[in-house]
Amino acid sequence: MLLRNKEKQESRLPTAEEFLQYIPRRLGYEWSKNTEGLVEIKVPKFKSNFGKSFLKLVKKDDMFTANLDRLGSIAWENCDGAKAVKQILEILKKEFPDEEDLDQRLFLFIQQMTSLNYMDY
Repeated sequence: MLLRNKEKQESRLPTAEEFLQYIPRRLGYEWSKNTEGLVEIKVPKFKSNFGKSFLKLVKKDDMFTANLDRLGSIAWENCDGAKAVKQILEILKKEFPDEEDLDQRLFLFIQQMTSLNYMDY
């Protein structure tokens, strides 16, 4: 019973204030902006050698493109390992003054990008 409580403490979610202090950074994926200024991230379909070999065998591209919307593109560009989530949120508030729930959208974006291993903090 004691061990389970300890595990729960270690896996607790950060508070909003704690999360605002995190400094997210993009991982080493190739990315660019399209003609509309939106971010496109090149992501490998497989990480294993078997998957890569299979795609080579069937002559298929081993990458796919993750296309971000305007909010995601601005957030992605600013997750540079230098700015805290709080600073990125302020940038988004200036860019999208009428948008509601920007903090929640940014938190979810960062959590999703982290779970996909596109960024860490």
